[in-house]
Amino acid sequence: MPLVPPYIKALQNYKPGKPISEARRDLGIHDIIKLASNENPQGPSPKALLAIQNAMRDLHRYPDALGFNLRQKIAGKFNVKIENVILGAGSEGIMSTIMRTFLLNDDELLSAKDSFIGFRVLAMASGRDIKWVPMKGYKYDLEEMAKRISDYTKIIYIANPDNPMGTYITKKEFEEFYSYVPDRTLIILDEAYYEFAINQNDYPDSMNYRHDNIITLRSFSKAYGLGGVRIGYGLAHEDLIQNLLKVKVPFEPSLLAQEAGLAALDDIEFLSKTIVINEKGNQLLTKGFDKLGIEYIPSTANFITTVWESENRASEISMNLLNKGIIVRHLTSFGWPNCIRISIGLEKENIRFIKTLKDLL
Repeated sequence: MPLVPPYIKALQNYKPGKPISEARRDLGIHDIIKLASNENPQGPSPKALLAIQNAMRDLHRYPDALGFNLRQKIAGKFNVKIENVILGAGSEGIMSTIMRTFLLNDDELLSAKDSFIGFRVLAMASGRDIKWVPMKGYKYDLEEMAKRISDYTKIIYIANPDNPMGTYITKKEFEEFYSYVPDRTLIILDEAYYEFAINQNDYPDSMNYRHDNIITLRSFSKAYGLGGVRIGYGLAHEDLIQNLLKVKVPFEPSLLAQEAGLAALDDIEFLSKTIVINEKGNQLLTKGFDKLGIEYIPSTANFITTVWESENRASEISMNLLNKGIIVRHLTSFGWPNCIRISIGLEKENIRFIKTLKDLL
């Protein structure tokens, strides 16, 4: 019996977007902008920053293991009970807990091929059989996914909006799909970009679908600018949450993360500004792509993915932008080698990106 399971050996290390510090070291360029990791271009919520500073005096103390205050605040925000809320070190932390809690040896997982890489890694690391259904028009093919549900399907994962495509499934599409899902099958609705998509009239806010087998995941990383402290939350039936709490890592999220989350939820002005910046940035970038004749996928998230004629061309554009001090995300590791994902930045960053891209074409 091998020490390391074959399905773990087969995994590839996750390759995050290049940090600014690394780009500065490698290139000797100091004026660098990062449009690679879907981070909030404003930075973190000011109220969250202040809360972190105030909480630092208590760093010698363990955090509340169950995160009572933050869970209670989230419950109040979404008009549910505290028993319907769980916290984690980002959405992926909760995904990991879900798999460790509910998967049996013969269970299968089902999702779209080349959707969120974080789920892909966790699914493959579980050692279970996985059914990957190719996307159709850069969207989840829910019709085909419904056909692939079997007696062994335990977890279905849907990112809505999707990362890295930025597309979303509609209310009609989701309701039709759900009618084929048996009660014994869990649906993970990953809504990390929910705040950017909720204004779409046909977006299926999962809080309107409080079925016993749906687990909603949301994040503080994107809209609230707290990617560095790793905090997310899940909403589900209290029986599911009760069992997840038995398995989750104790004292997670950290003290600073919990305090930051509490404060961020009160920072309505920051969130509103984030949405406005993103909407204007989306318009600026798509207008620029149209003028340059660049194919892109309309997005309801805080990024836009462009489509190029080949992997070589996408790689060339990404590297040339990097050499000009602009970090973007070539999506080879995501399974889209001819695509580049661009996070929406501040106005001056978006203008610089479009101008530089024009010069490179």
